[in-house]
Amino acid sequence: MPELPEVEVVRSGVAEHVSGRKLAGVEVLHPRAVRRHLPGPEDFASVLVGRVIESVRRRGKYLWFSLGDSGDPDGRASGSGPQAVGETAAGGQAVLAHLGMSGQLLIQPRRADDEKHLRVRFRFEDEGPELRFVDQRTFGGLSLTELVPSADLAVPDSIGHIAADPLEPAFDREAVVRLLRARRTGIKRALLDQNLISGIGNIYADEALWRARLHWAHPTAALDDEQLHRLLDSVVEVLGEALVAGGTSFDSLYVNVNGRSGYFSRSLSVYGRAGSPCPRCGASVRREAFTNRSAYSCPGCQPVPPEPHW
Repeated sequence: MPELPEVEVVRSGVAEHVSGRKLAGVEVLHPRAVRRHLPGPEDFASVLVGRVIESVRRRGKYLWFSLGDSGDPDGRASGSGPQAVGETAAGGQAVLAHLGMSGQLLIQPRRADDEKHLRVRFRFEDEGPELRFVDQRTFGGLSLTELVPSADLAVPDSIGHIAADPLEPAFDREAVVRLLRARRTGIKRALLDQNLISGIGNIYADEALWRARLHWAHPTAALDDEQLHRLLDSVVEVLGEALVAGGTSFDSLYVNVNGRSGYFSRSLSVYGRAGSPCPRCGASVRREAFTNRSAYSCPGCQPVPPEPHW
């Protein structure tokens, strides 16, 4: 599933091409793509006609298109650059998008051939390029949602429980450190808890833990403030580097709005590299079972912690 860097790459590409444009028509080609919009596909399409996409925003692994009612974007953030810092939004409506396992948001010329798994098409009044939602496995989806006013960033009410991500101005590092130390769980499980820190998935959790020299099962309560700050520094570093590289693509499903893959997979130190030498100490990278997934680590740099006594 795409993690924060992949979703941010998509967000910035979509924002560049659709911010300030008025919708002329929306075509839902597969009802499952808008299954979370309870009034149905026809309603989803009809209520969007004539609306302006004012900006494209993101929190963690979710992104949304903030909607306006006119074609005059004066005074509004275009959203084409990095996600706005300290932007105060007063609510409104938005199209919330979750890419799931295989969702793609692509910008295509109006007369380009339809993709095999095209689910939703957005056309604009200026007759410029279309926005297309393509999803092979149909685990992703779009829905119309209300925005909840916030001092930093108005967010869709359906994801109001999702915590700020490490690249947001609203991210409160000290509060997160306190919450981590109060948990009785392994540190990787805590990093994947989207109610605590959003945007981190299996790949970047393993990479950040390797950089911080912490085993994925290390009890959160046994970590001191210095270790936790070092880990959060590593999280920010690896997310930032992945963002510059366009994200991590292991197959053709993870692409930006122009259909190109990211290349951060070339820089991974441990994730997916079981049996390969650790870039730091040369020990053979190990793969261990973690819930229904895998955890990758270095036995030399990341020793297994003692069993917690809770």
